[in-house]
Amino acid sequence: MKQTLFTLALLLLSGMAPAADKPNVLFLISDDLNNYLGCYGDPRAKTPNIDELASRGVRFDRAYCTFPLCGPSRNSMLTGLYPNSNGILTNGQVFRETIPSHQSLSQAFRRDGYFAARIGKLYHYNVPNSIGTNGHDDPGSWELELNPAGVDRLEEEDDIFTLTPGQFGGTLSWYASPKSDEHHTDAMMASDAEWVLERCAKQKDRPFFLAVGFFRPHTPYVAPKEPYYGWYPENEMPLFPTLDKNPPEVPAAALGSYKKEQDKLTDELRRQCVQAYYASISFMDAQVGRVVAALDRLGLAENTIIVFTSDHGYHMGEHGLYQKLSLFEGSARVPMLIVAPGKGKGTVVKEPVSQLDLYPTLTQLAGVKAPKNIQGQSLVPMLEDPEAKGRGWALTQVARGGGGKQKNPEAKAKRFFGYSLRTPRYRYTEWDEGAQGSELYDHETDPGELVNLAGKPEHAETVAELSKLLREAAKGSFPADGVTPPVKEGGLWAPNLTNP
Repeated sequence: MKQTLFTLALLLLSGMAPAADKPNVLFLISDDLNNYLGCYGDPRAKTPNIDELASRGVRFDRAYCTFPLCGPSRNSMLTGLYPNSNGILTNGQVFRETIPSHQSLSQAFRRDGYFAARIGKLYHYNVPNSIGTNGHDDPGSWELELNPAGVDRLEEEDDIFTLTPGQFGGTLSWYASPKSDEHHTDAMMASDAEWVLERCAKQKDRPFFLAVGFFRPHTPYVAPKEPYYGWYPENEMPLFPTLDKNPPEVPAAALGSYKKEQDKLTDELRRQCVQAYYASISFMDAQVGRVVAALDRLGLAENTIIVFTSDHGYHMGEHGLYQKLSLFEGSARVPMLIVAPGKGKGTVVKEPVSQLDLYPTLTQLAGVKAPKNIQGQSLVPMLEDPEAKGRGWALTQVARGGGGKQKNPEAKAKRFFGYSLRTPRYRYTEWDEGAQGSELYDHETDPGELVNLAGKPEHAETVAELSKLLREAAKGSFPADGVTPPVKEGGLWAPNLTNP
């Protein structure tokens, strides 16, 4: 069946663009991966394949998502628009409902004659229940869609430990599987990617845009017990102070991603959770290695742009938080590597950048026409010179309200945004235009964001400057020219999120 689909797709559109002068694109994305990687300085992570990829290209040290939740983040990245512009502010939405005529990233490549294929999760999926399906994908973005499902989805769910019985995707859950790599979904996706690349290597007259969306390390953290769990002894896993240890200067809204079920975590369970998360990362890393090795083996690497990233960051106990949906560094920051033929090799960019910037960067590198209304900046100058400057900041937003840990009963019924601005030195955050609190962290002296300086008189000038810049950036995240505003009026800080 795969052979028939692939052959038909190539026959229908073969010859639309000469492949000789067009670079291919291999777009690799992990799910719920933070910067627990060797190439980002993590002392425990065993990620040799991603580390090797970093040595071949440019590592962006300060890269950030636009919204630390799968659906909004992925749709933002793949449309080149902030969540406020494309209208995707929750999971389960698809951008065709809000901006139906907009070209996605891979669609822009398709229109330029590229063969575009997707394996696994690129837009939103309900993990694990949607594994093996198209999920909330966009059919117009691809010619070929492959959705394998392994034992982690089909056989092992009854064996998975979870804090909330019967739930796996949204709660902390993990399992050391006795089955070897090839039985698991991500390994099946790597096999599918090898299969696609082998056929692309034979098809000389069309370049390709191949996107591979790995599911790990998303919950449930399922990975083969051998060797991956063995690489991370449980008693060596780190513990962080619990939620109640946060200083009173931290706004309650900043901690609103905490889930009540996490009260069940003992120190033993915390260590097991971190162990499983690391094991899942290493398992995913092995599959990345297989795909890149196939690219090399087939002689495609010299003319292929490789991207590796994640949809957002992820907490493993920092600030007493787990998973995503915070505006701290651990949740907003993402790994981002770009390997581009003829560009920087083994270099590091310190300038703050956004995943929003991938769309204009890839289209410029490939000479593909991009929509005029995309809102990112091209990173090509930084690929050529790691000291090059860009906009100088990255914006991340998240929604709160309808529950959580707001300070008063009235706030619980109100839905509002937090916006966070990351500059080279500072992270500055405002919740509900400051009504629910503000945060200022100096990364030169406080990389763990443990001391909130926003209320300190000696930092009032810095707060004023960053508040002005944040508000300008947040206003700029709303629809650009050519995009119909998808949100109803309700102000910058509290648009209608329930009916965009």
